[in-house]
Parts: sequence; C-alpha cells; structure tokens
Amino acid sequence: MSKVISKSMLKKSSGKAKEKDNCCKYCDKVFGCYSKLIIHWRTHTGEKIFQCNICDKLYKTGYTLKCHLRVHTGEKRYKCDICDKSFTQSSTLKNHQRVHTGEKPFKCNICDNFFARKATLKCHQRLHTGEKPFKCEYCDKSFHESYILRYHQKVHTNDKLYQCDICDKLFTSNGNLRIHQRVHTGEKPFKCDICQKSFAKSGTLKCHQRIHTGEKPYKCDICDKSFSENYTLKSHQRVHTGEKPYKCEICDRLFAQIGNFRNHQRIHINKNLYTCDICDKSFTTNGSLRIHQRVHTGEKPYKCHVCQRLFAIGSTLKVHLRVHTGEKPYKCDICDKSFSESYNLTRHQKVHTGEKPYKCEVCEKSFAQSGNLRNHQRIHTGEKRYACNFCDKSFITYGSLRHHKKVHTVEKP
Repeated sequence: MSKVISKSMLKKSSGKAKEKDNCCKYCDKVFGCYSKLIIHWRTHTGEKIFQCNICDKLYKTGYTLKCHLRVHTGEKRYKCDICDKSFTQSSTLKNHQRVHTGEKPFKCNICDNFFARKATLKCHQRLHTGEKPFKCEYCDKSFHESYILRYHQKVHTNDKLYQCDICDKLFTSNGNLRIHQRVHTGEKPFKCDICQKSFAKSGTLKCHQRIHTGEKPYKCDICDKSFSENYTLKSHQRVHTGEKPYKCEICDRLFAQIGNFRNHQRIHINKNLYTCDICDKSFTTNGSLRIHQRVHTGEKPYKCHVCQRLFAIGSTLKVHLRVHTGEKPYKCDICDKSFSESYNLTRHQKVHTGEKPYKCEVCEKSFAQSGNLRNHQRIHTGEKRYACNFCDKSFITYGSLRHHKKVHTVEKP
C-alpha cells in the first residue's frame, strides 16, 4: 500500500531531517536536502501529486509537469545552434547535440560499448543481464524496454492495429507496417557506405556493418566466444545447455535452431524440396543442394591457409582449422574433457549417461553410436565394404582393414 507524504512533513525539514542525514528509509540513499528526499520517496510509493489540467496525466514532480505542459502549448524554448532543431527540455537538447559532436560518455562495463544517452546504456545492459522488467498484464510476457511492451499490448487490446493492404497482416504501429511493406515493394533505403549493400531495416544495416568493423558485442559467459548479434549468442549458448526448444509435432524430433526446424518440416509436407538433377536426391534448402552437388563436381572452394587443404563446405574448414589452433570449445560438464566438434561432445556424454539409443532390429543389441550400429549390422548382412588393395581380402570395419594392412607393410628380416 503506497504511503502518502504530506506537505506538513516537508516543513519539518530542519533539525529532524539533518539528524537522519536525509537518508531514504526504503533504499538508504542519502540526499543533500530534505525536499529532494521527498521527491525521491515517490519513486518507492508511486505517488503522483501534480496533475495536468488539460489531459489529467499525473506526475511526481512539479518540474516534470511543467515540461509536460509544453507538449500542449507547443513551446520549444531549447534550440540547437547547429541544426536549429528545437526541444521542450534542456536535457533533450543536450542529448541531441551529441548527434553532432559524436560524444558518447556512457560506457558499458561488460562489453565496453559507448552510448550517447544514459537511458540507452541502461537498456543495452539488459541484453547482458537478461533483465526484462516490463511485464504484460494479459499474457505475462516480459520485455526489456517499455515501448516494446506498449506495442505488444495492442495485440491484446486491438487498439489502433495497422493492416497491410496487400497481405492483410496486422501491426501494432504504423512504423512497423511501413517496414513490412518493403517486403512487397522491395525498397531498401539503408545503404552500407563500405560495400554499398542495401537493407530494408536500419537495424539490419547496423548488424551488417559489424562484418566490416569486426565488432562482436555479445559475449558467451561460458566459453568467452563473441558474436555480432544477440540472437546468434542465444543460439550458440544452446551448444552448452543442450536446449532444443523446437519440436516437430509429427516425429517428435527436437532442434536447437529454428532454421533447422523449419527445414526439417519440409520433409514431412514435401514442400519446396530441391532435387539434384544427377542423382535425384532431395534437399530442404537450395543451399544444401548446392553443397551436395560438389560431391559430383568435385568442387572444393574453401582452402586452409595453414596446410593448403581444400574443403567443399565452409563449416568443415572451420572445424579443420581447430587441428592447427588446438581449439576445443565444446567441454563436457562432467569430466571437463574438451572436443573440437559438438557432435563428438554429444557422443562422449553417452559414456557418462550409459545411453544406447541405437538398437539392432535383428538381435536387439544396443549401441551408443549410430556408426557402431551400422558396423554391427554388417555382421548380419555379411557386407564387407573395406577391401585390401594388396590382397583383395575384405573386412566389415575400416579398423579391421587398417590392422590387416600391417601384415603387408611390416618389414621382413
């Protein structure tokens, strides 16, 4: 229950307040004078005693009300001497002038990014802390900025929804509608001044520019790997947590990334499958088809700058480079053993859990690795795919062939 602070309390500001050093009884913050303490108390009590006589909006301080009244009167007494733009408050003018000066006095103590406004820094820091203080009263969804909450709530109230006249999609703000309409018009008004690439959204351009600057402000607190975008960091963190939030309703398969999940769904609905014109194999994305076609063409466009080895896939080169650097970013949380590839970590963890999900349909023997199951099944089929090039003897596993070859290569006295 909020406590009302009367004006009579303000009059007792002399002796009694000084004895208590003007200290806030809620948070122990100390103020130079008792009147400032009274104003600060309203932060805790939520009390707003100053009312606008035009729109009835309430404020905690008389100064804030005075600034608000300029919205109605149109008075903008603070003018920028560079661009002549005017503002209702001196603090807003001061923030604006940093656009011209480039001054960014507020520094993030986590990623060392600088900001022109203290409020922008405060919002930015929530990306690191994960704090989302603005909660929707309809669905309990939380947001890190108040304006995003306001837009979101319009979904529930149907207040002033803006509709696209081409596809009928609804948006909570006219600005979001305008951005969406660029999907239909193809308009890309934001251009990179380094490579001339254009984008439909200013935020997308900002993220793109980090490719040129090398800026990676989002850092993983587990392995210290850094990323240029927040959503990429969140996707990466699932490598450590093992979280797979995207579930296929048809086959119950789980996915860590939404892109992989959407591609998988095309398998079930047979939608937009891309077929190889050489072997008729189908793929869920055009990119996967292009990579596959290199099996037929022999193309290997990715080259290791250390040993000059060539690779067909960029991600394979990335993993290969760890042979040279010794990097092993995937660490077992049970025995601290590290691996250069995530799938090797997943395979290793089954040693601790004892999980053997791969079962032989013939003899019901179970295996921890799918490769071991395939090797085992050759016992039943009689397949011996690994042939010796010295004596034409064949073996079920590559390991058995490698052991056999020692018979031919060993030096005889």
